[in-house]
Amino acid sequence: MLAIFSKSLVDPPKELNCPALHSSGSGINKPKSPEDIVNIFQQSYSQNAPLSLGFGNSAFLAYSPSKLPHQRTFCGMDNMYCIFVGNLSNLSSLIKQYGLGKSTNEAMFVIEAYRTLRDRGPYPAHQVLMDLEGCFGFVIFDKNAATVFTALGADERIQLFWGIAADGSVVISDNKDVIKASCAKSFAPFPSGCMYHSEVGLTSFEHPKNKLKAMPRIDSEGAMCGANFRVDVSSKKASMPRVGSEANWAFSGPQA
Repeated sequence: MLAIFSKSLVDPPKELNCPALHSSGSGINKPKSPEDIVNIFQQSYSQNAPLSLGFGNSAFLAYSPSKLPHQRTFCGMDNMYCIFVGNLSNLSSLIKQYGLGKSTNEAMFVIEAYRTLRDRGPYPAHQVLMDLEGCFGFVIFDKNAATVFTALGADERIQLFWGIAADGSVVISDNKDVIKASCAKSFAPFPSGCMYHSEVGLTSFEHPKNKLKAMPRIDSEGAMCGANFRVDVSSKKASMPRVGSEANWAFSGPQA
């Protein structure tokens, strides 16, 4: 899968950028433009043509329907779009809990859960994600709200990667080769057990009271790359009480 979001939509952690890119004459490869990244992705799945959806210069979503090594599902409803990688072993019980139809797949469920959190905020977002059993990674683009939400399960059976394109756009994919070819050294694994919302930032849903710490990352060639993010067990966040109509899902937990 591939998701590209303009820097007007997503403000990623500054540590994703490779420090060497800002050095003159560094001699390392440079990140590609979003247009080139789309071509790289399409060429990587030439035998199983990916399905894609563009939103002008704001966002681009694409996925290959191949089920290897993990199934990928896509859903779009009411200007909310989701690419889901993996499967939920407790999907049937979640469908009953949310009162959804039996034909609901993982991507459809995630959109409905997101809508519930966005509009009513009955639970903290980290609590909803902790209720998901199985292996999963997903990206949601809420076109009406102009927001992005992505999360990755904690069991590490699925990997997501994110990086920075030449124009500052954020690139997210489950294909490491595509990310490396697209973002050069300005990429890193998306941290497992974490979620990112474009209005809140990166947080751990496994440890919502702890801050995340950027850890320098050096590749096999000895070059500095985008940083990894780890839970800082010694650093706690200040709790934010839920008050008034502003206490929707995005702000229902400890803040970054």
